[in-house]
Amino acid sequence: MIAPIACRQRLAGFAAICAAALAAASLAGPAEARSARDRDRQDDTVLSRPAGPPVMAIVSIGEQRVTIYDANGRILRAPVSSGQTGYETPSGIFSVIQKNREHYSNLYDDASMPFMQRITWSGIALHAGVLPGRPASHGCIRLPHGFAERLFDLTRMGMRVIVVPTDVMPVEFSHPALFKPRPLAVEASAEARPQPVEGQPPMRLGGEADSAKVPSTVPPKRLQTLRSLAAARAAEAAAAAKKADEARLAAVKLNGESARAMKEQRMATIAKERADAALKSAEDALAGATGSGNEKAIERAREAKTKAEAKAAEAQAQFDSAKAAAEAKAEAVARARDEAKTAEAEKVAAAKAAKEAEAKMAPVSVFISRQAQRLYVRQGFQPIFDSPVTIADQATPMGTYVFTALDYVGDGSDVRWSVVSMTSGGHSADARSSRRMQPDAYTGSRRSHRSDRSSEPLPADAHAAKAALDRITIPQEAIDRISEVVSPGSSLIVSDEPMSKETGKGTDFIVVMSGEPQGGLKIRRRPQPYGGDYDRPYRRSPYYEGSPFSWW
Repeated sequence: MIAPIACRQRLAGFAAICAAALAAASLAGPAEARSARDRDRQDDTVLSRPAGPPVMAIVSIGEQRVTIYDANGRILRAPVSSGQTGYETPSGIFSVIQKNREHYSNLYDDASMPFMQRITWSGIALHAGVLPGRPASHGCIRLPHGFAERLFDLTRMGMRVIVVPTDVMPVEFSHPALFKPRPLAVEASAEARPQPVEGQPPMRLGGEADSAKVPSTVPPKRLQTLRSLAAARAAEAAAAAKKADEARLAAVKLNGESARAMKEQRMATIAKERADAALKSAEDALAGATGSGNEKAIERAREAKTKAEAKAAEAQAQFDSAKAAAEAKAEAVARARDEAKTAEAEKVAAAKAAKEAEAKMAPVSVFISRQAQRLYVRQGFQPIFDSPVTIADQATPMGTYVFTALDYVGDGSDVRWSVVSMTSGGHSADARSSRRMQPDAYTGSRRSHRSDRSSEPLPADAHAAKAALDRITIPQEAIDRISEVVSPGSSLIVSDEPMSKETGKGTDFIVVMSGEPQGGLKIRRRPQPYGGDYDRPYRRSPYYEGSPFSWW
């Protein structure tokens, strides 16, 4: 239940937003207000074919629109409102890292931000909002309400979001340097992975591996195979967990039995000590009676000694039995504990193997940075490994490109790829430069001179993308590891830029273009290690503590 103060704050914020919208509409006039409402309702849908799951969203700052693509092309388009001057939405490569149907701002009077899809933990997201026909947000990407709701229901975590200065569309792309799926090993373990031969020169990215190093394989239906392997590992994990639980319960039971046996041994020890003391007393009494010469006393003492000896012998037998039982129980407990530890270790190993098998069904992301001269791999938002790479003519820029695996080809031995470049191809450098962002005379925002939002985006620069891949050399071991798990939805990012500091726990790779305005990021103080705050969904970074509130 929301506290009354929070309710009043939320209502006050809502009233302020409504008043601002009414004031803007009254100043703009009826015709412009109707135009703004029309833009808010507008979206462009491809209806000539069934739409598949969205693969990527391309947000054009210049055209103020977003286009959604599936594996076969465009499926949705809508106007947007990006960050205003000083709060510019940064151009770069992002992905959906959190979804929240009902989200509220931490700074702006608890303002409602429905159908929020976060792309940075510092606070940039796609969400429904007011679209005045120009950049107006504090860094977020506002969407028409109906479109935002529809998109929210279609997208999945990890969907790529690419923010470009001027609109560009993905193009089909093939190159021998792109990863091809390797046959899957029956036993998916690190030991089964082929090791590089010392002194062997590295192969180019995507090169064919030595056939002698390829382990025995399963049928080529990769997704079904991955699911089968994951199911088998999950079953093994469940069996190991059951065995560990049984071993733990057996150890607990035996420990209780051992405790009872030890108690019986202690009682037998006390009884034996008492019987021995009674026997000693009877022996002393007999010795005293013998010295007195009283035959009756001597006879009574002898009878008492005989009885004491019988009781002592009985107590000794009970003690020996209790001691043997206690030792046997103690040994059984030790064995049970060892078995429980072994079973627990097997449980942990099986759970890890099941998690790895499950993760292999997730698309893999690869990032190659010219600046860092290094390759990084993530899967399921988790870092997997990194490796040095060699880039020819390292001092010469090569651009930024996103290669996306769209679907399997044939029997799964290959995948179909597309490429998106941060600049469009098919034009001279001067022509491309003329389309770059310039300050708008009316708003002061950097906007494209292509003001016709109905115009089609230009194709990605496939020629430059090919030239970039031609320059990259990567160790064979890394190729093998990546090729083992490459699948539709996987991606390769090649960039002059380094990995953004926004990349971290719970994100895919984030790459920000250094040559474009980044006000929407710069106004957010760099997050600090996370201290934990679950009152509001990820209002602070989940991997930084003391993070400031998000700016939207």
